[in-house]
Amino acid sequence: ALLYNLLPEEIAARLKAEPENTIADSLPKVAILFADVVNFTPRAAGLPPDQVVGFLNHVFTAFDHLAEKHGLEKIKTIGDAYMVVGGLPPHTDDHLARVASMALDLNEVLDRRTDEHPVRMRIGLHAGPAVAGVIGARKFIYDVWGDTVTTASRLEAHGLPDRIHVTDAVQERLADRFVFEPRGTVELKGKGPTRTWFLRGRKVVASVVPRRA
Repeated sequence: ALLYNLLPEEIAARLKAEPENTIADSLPKVAILFADVVNFTPRAAGLPPDQVVGFLNHVFTAFDHLAEKHGLEKIKTIGDAYMVVGGLPPHTDDHLARVASMALDLNEVLDRRTDEHPVRMRIGLHAGPAVAGVIGARKFIYDVWGDTVTTASRLEAHGLPDRIHVTDAVQERLADRFVFEPRGTVELKGKGPTRTWFLRGRKVVASVVPRRA
């Protein structure tokens, strides 16, 4: 039960069946999302440990429910950052749209918080190929690597609070279903000048009412 809770279902089954084999997969099409709490370090510095952990647990548990709702995999949390991937086996053609929908839902969840400490996040989203596998013999993890992961991380770091920062690769594939706002060219660390966009919302599809004869 612990194994299936820590790893994607298919990866857990492979590891259980062949524990000595190296698990390494080439993923031709994945979508990577990074979400990071804005100004978390100075905020945490003024709180006792139980409140810091309780705050992150509350926020990230809500994110876990969204990942499950959209059929996506949480890969890990890194401090106050949260990483999600879509496109792992079994592969589906709509994984990018599902990650985009989760990104929009993340902001809605934060907007509904009513406590005295509002949470703001920067979100980065990119799509492309990656490599994934299980590393380590003890306290092992399933992780994803590659330029797609790096770019998504850079988009988050160079983004703005409450905004979902994406690349041409995302905008081009989802332009018929989602609304985007051009941001222009941004100098991404290690990537150089990159044209980027902000994901704003879902397009409303007008329903067609049949005309009476």
